[in-house]
Amino acid sequence: MPEEFTTLPDLASRAFGGGVVVANDEFFAAADHLVLPTAPGHAPRTFDTKGQVYDGWETRRRREAGHDFAVVRLGAPGVIRGFDIDTAFFTGNFPPFASVDAVALPGHPGPDELAAADWQPLLGRSPLKGDSSNLFPVDDGRRFTHVRLNIFPDGGVARLRVHGEVVPDPELLPKVFDVAAAEYGATVVDCSDMFYGNPQRMLMPGLAQNMGDGWETSRRRDDGNDWVVVRLAAPARLRFAELDTSHFKGNAPGAARLTGMDSRVDPDAWFEVLPREALRRDTRHRFPVRVRTEVTHVRLDIFPDGGMARLRLLGRADRAHLRARINR
Repeated sequence: MPEEFTTLPDLASRAFGGGVVVANDEFFAAADHLVLPTAPGHAPRTFDTKGQVYDGWETRRRREAGHDFAVVRLGAPGVIRGFDIDTAFFTGNFPPFASVDAVALPGHPGPDELAAADWQPLLGRSPLKGDSSNLFPVDDGRRFTHVRLNIFPDGGVARLRVHGEVVPDPELLPKVFDVAAAEYGATVVDCSDMFYGNPQRMLMPGLAQNMGDGWETSRRRDDGNDWVVVRLAAPARLRFAELDTSHFKGNAPGAARLTGMDSRVDPDAWFEVLPREALRRDTRHRFPVRVRTEVTHVRLDIFPDGGMARLRLLGRADRAHLRARINR
């Protein structure tokens, strides 16, 4: 079975704004491929002036001592719970070993600052398999902003997934922001059905690209309805909700409702956030919200089933909660 950490967000993903800031060698294929959110692909016998084209990072064959490395700026800084060093389609040219270091730095450090940083080892030198997803759990509760992938001695890696818990810097957040956004630490904790699409996609940045980039349930054949529960990035007083059915045309829900609760007070006391509202197909629905108490969790009920592209909940977050998370 896959490691449990793989269900957590990929902190390094380009979808969150992650990027490769330093790589010592990119002769055959650019290190930028490491953080692409899409699954790696491959077109056999596709050559350019440097050889077979790979959807990944590939360095030249080393003829001297040493190893290759790439530094990734996490798009969403946080606590790292595991790595997926994916060598998909690299067979005779994958690195036999890899290690990963991490560091927490303020601001936007350049190559010199990164080179001089106090890197902490999170994964020691470990064997890799070719054309495989190589999973490594991490047991470290510190917050990091950058990781450094080291490969020994050279070769190709398709993707580097850095799964973990998002911990944003509260000093870099506006007073009112989307507290249901995955990039700030919100996450889905329960749902009734995710047959066609994982509800975590609703919390991703940007507009949905297509119908597959959202939450979609199977067709209900009973009298019930589907639902999802989101733990917000921080306790917040909600002011605005957006329920986006973009791309869902023959399968948009007929209606939706939002309820909330403060788990610190009573984890079973749900109250109304947005009454049941009719929804239209392929539409971004916007609703003002006035909730007098702070909310830690929101439940979205859709009637009876269907698809939702994005869920946005703008609110004023508890700054003390955010500061406590970053200072743990």
